[in-house]
Amino acid sequence: MIEITESASRVINKQVAKNVQPGGGLRIAIKAGGCSGFSYAFTWDSESRDNDMVFEGAAGAKVFVDPRSLKLLDGTVLDFDEHNMMATTFTLKNPQATSTCGCGTSFSA
Repeated sequence: MIEITESASRVINKQVAKNVQPGGGLRIAIKAGGCSGFSYAFTWDSESRDNDMVFEGAAGAKVFVDPRSLKLLDGTVLDFDEHNMMATTFTLKNPQATSTCGCGTSFSA
């Protein structure tokens, strides 16, 4: 399961309305590589794929995750940091990550 905060839901819905077809959402995937062994990949997608798990947040915000990535994302909280003056970005609180890199997009499990 992936929990989507109110803040992340607001941004997903705004971006989908602006850039993606209705019913679309944010795709989160895990890729091999990065500083710590795995890295997060974020893309916008117009619809879910056949085997995707679809997680829904406030006001219907959708997150799509493929089954392989879900193994390393299960229990994660997706948030959006709106209060950082240097950058606004999605953040993941991933209980599967045993260590993370300073870049914020790489982790080991």
